[in-house]
Amino acid sequence: MSTPLQLPIAERRIDLDWVRILAFGLLIFYHVGMLYVSWGFHIKSAHRLSWLEPLMLVINPWRLSLLFLVSGVATRFMLGKYNFGAFVRTRSARLLIPLIFGMFVIVPPQSYLQIVESFGYPAGFADFYVRHYLAFGAQFCPNPCIVLPTWNHLWFVVYLWVYTVALTGVLWLWPMLADRVGARLAVLLAGPGLLVLPCLLFAAWRLFLFPAFPSTHALFGDWYNHADHATAFLIGFLLAKEGNIWRDTERQRWIALALAAGLFVVFILLRAGLFETSMLRWFAGLAYGCYQWLAMAAVLGFARRHFTADGAARRYLTDAIFPYYIVHQTAIIMIAHALKGSDLSAGSEGFIVIACTAVTCVVTYEVVRRIAWLRPLFGLRIEGCRAAATAQQQAA
Repeated sequence: MSTPLQLPIAERRIDLDWVRILAFGLLIFYHVGMLYVSWGFHIKSAHRLSWLEPLMLVINPWRLSLLFLVSGVATRFMLGKYNFGAFVRTRSARLLIPLIFGMFVIVPPQSYLQIVESFGYPAGFADFYVRHYLAFGAQFCPNPCIVLPTWNHLWFVVYLWVYTVALTGVLWLWPMLADRVGARLAVLLAGPGLLVLPCLLFAAWRLFLFPAFPSTHALFGDWYNHADHATAFLIGFLLAKEGNIWRDTERQRWIALALAAGLFVVFILLRAGLFETSMLRWFAGLAYGCYQWLAMAAVLGFARRHFTADGAARRYLTDAIFPYYIVHQTAIIMIAHALKGSDLSAGSEGFIVIACTAVTCVVTYEVVRRIAWLRPLFGLRIEGCRAAATAQQQAA
């Protein structure tokens, strides 16, 4: 995830700010949905909602890749503000400090409640934290056999930092590489190539890497995810300053949306086994990969067309979304666990989890942004707190 850019307003991509905000906003709903579907998650509700899975599959293939793409754009603009060394130091502080804090403070309740619900762990959280979470190894094997400590949902921060540092190292050796490759890529993707070529690349990763390297988010050996997310990150980075490509994305938004909708229907039908074919895996992988890119292209195109309004809400949420991201999954799991045995309907339970998670995110941010020493722990600039205090004094 990209931390907020501090750029002159003329250089901002307001549409991409909104894409980032809305994409992370979907995380609350998506991770709440994980309580009710058959896919693996840290804890589960007593309710199962089979109808929810197709709805979640609408966003599952592209939501994270889209965020990496937006992060790539942000990284390109940020590099214009710093030399390479200063950029790496600044970026590392904004990403690694929240990661370490999150792994040892925010994430542990998730692992504890997972073990409580999976194994009936009898001792309290402090006992689990000291004896198991800080053991630095595989725990509670063979199932679920989790490695502790863990980053859980904060894997996104790890991957983003790795891609950023690796790319910076390449550009340190070849400073003009991004401009040259970006310009050539823009020519290659002009016209229909914008919709065709990237979708074939994402389909190739799905077909050839995913069967051998299923998603783990463990960093090492997670080659399908690296190919997928690094590709999206590089596309955003290389095309960030290529205005013609972004205009093409806007012009082709309806075509991208129509093709994405058709491919999603094909993917769902293949996944449901309604088509019997020896080439099922190939067709499904092709449909998945192409849908993934075309959905991203449609979102970017419609955002560039319609999500251009700036104001207090955009500025507030651009700053708040990283702290929201850090705390949201722990809030979901703790609230859902607290509701166990309440005999609530699925609808009532889900509403309470969503509402309480949203309140937790807002309250956390409102507290954190006012306390200077807490701000770096949640990826916020210390200067922002000083600026807010100065503005309040001047207003008074």
